[in-house]
Amino acid sequence: MSRTSVIAIFDIGKTNKKLFLFDEQYNIVLEKSEQFAEVTDEDGDACEDLAALTQWVHACLQQVFSENKYQVKALNFSTYGASFVHIDKEGKAVTPLYNYLKPYPADLQEGFYKKYGGEISFSIHTASPVLGNLNSGMQLYRLKYKNPGLFDQIHYSLHLPQYMSYLVTGRAYSDITSIGCHTGLWNFPQNHYHEWIYREAINEKLAAIFPSDQLMPSQFQGQALLTGVGLHDSSAALIPYLFHFTEPFVLISTGTWCISLNPFNQTRLTYEELQQDCLCYMEYRGKPIKASRLFAGYEHEQQTKRLAAHFNVALDYYKNVKFNADLLPNLAQTANVAADPSAGKSAMVQGSAFGARDLNSFASYEAAYHQFMADLMTQQVASLNLVLHNSPVKKIFVDGGFSKNPLYMNLLANAFPKNEVYAASMAQASAMGAALAVHSSWNRTSPSSDLIELKSYTLVESR
Repeated sequence: MSRTSVIAIFDIGKTNKKLFLFDEQYNIVLEKSEQFAEVTDEDGDACEDLAALTQWVHACLQQVFSENKYQVKALNFSTYGASFVHIDKEGKAVTPLYNYLKPYPADLQEGFYKKYGGEISFSIHTASPVLGNLNSGMQLYRLKYKNPGLFDQIHYSLHLPQYMSYLVTGRAYSDITSIGCHTGLWNFPQNHYHEWIYREAINEKLAAIFPSDQLMPSQFQGQALLTGVGLHDSSAALIPYLFHFTEPFVLISTGTWCISLNPFNQTRLTYEELQQDCLCYMEYRGKPIKASRLFAGYEHEQQTKRLAAHFNVALDYYKNVKFNADLLPNLAQTANVAADPSAGKSAMVQGSAFGARDLNSFASYEAAYHQFMADLMTQQVASLNLVLHNSPVKKIFVDGGFSKNPLYMNLLANAFPKNEVYAASMAQASAMGAALAVHSSWNRTSPSSDLIELKSYTLVESR
């Protein structure tokens, strides 16, 4: 029986840990999923169970390699960012996998920025808003000054995707997509590590950078295997779009956060943009991607709970609401917001204007939900304009939860009538991206042109 040639991808999220096998046409031929209960670090803060994760990765690979169904030609990884595994000379983890939401010591943070030119200058150079442990470089700084004995034991600090790769190859490397996601490690204008890395001897703990689009020879259970260095999941999710579309586009990746990614905006970050949750990611070929973030998925969850309680309907009743332009008499005004990049900047706050609205003033759930989505779109327009400004973008793609929401999509199309607006549907974008990043190193066939399904939305006017 002939075996199917595949690439294996571990896609490690905060909640769901997944293994995918893609065939040479990038069809998913196997999927495994697991969740692990969190454990606690030495301070009692919740963190990833690294031992359970490590054991699961090895067990999955053993199972796949023991079956005669698949020929695993290559392996790569996509994981959440801002997370280091610190290993000693024997390759053993010497600390827990600290949670990036762990509180950061205020005194240490204040002293750091005072030492290295202040928050504004530092943030602009590193394209990293001040985010505490979400700036993963600051995790190393904390260990150096709060736990120097432990810091001295560290041979290499590997971001999580690179640790996953290390488990298989035994070779320690760094990767530009992990270094370039709000870590505070990289000087974007100069395109190398920031000087503080050398002044604090942090560079000694960072492995050499390996190209994100290449594979290294390795083996598993005596069988030859080509293995990638792994990628940060937000950067990986963009790769299928970069593969398929050459005309300038912006991708709004929606979930708990709505992240607007513009690979065609090369302008430097300004302090004003940083203050409005704008930052830069690094794409897998080493180019900066201007991005803006909005907590819209979380806000949607909060407000739909409020609406469900008030109108006494199911929590997910919003899924039944069809777009009705007549419920928004001021719909025409939304198109004008996008025309002026400075409009709506005051909207860049965590909560939408809807939180302050009196629900008794709405005759129905449908009317209230339309107003909520219009308020949310005011914020989304302001966020998107931060990365669209002065770039030649023609197409706007939306993937994730909001791509299936007709109100969101119609309101977005109304707000940007000069752009082509599409709901994009694609299975497992970050895992697919990790596979496509190394395509030419393992696969001689051309990727299918229909990996991404598009649905077009255009301007709608109320009667």
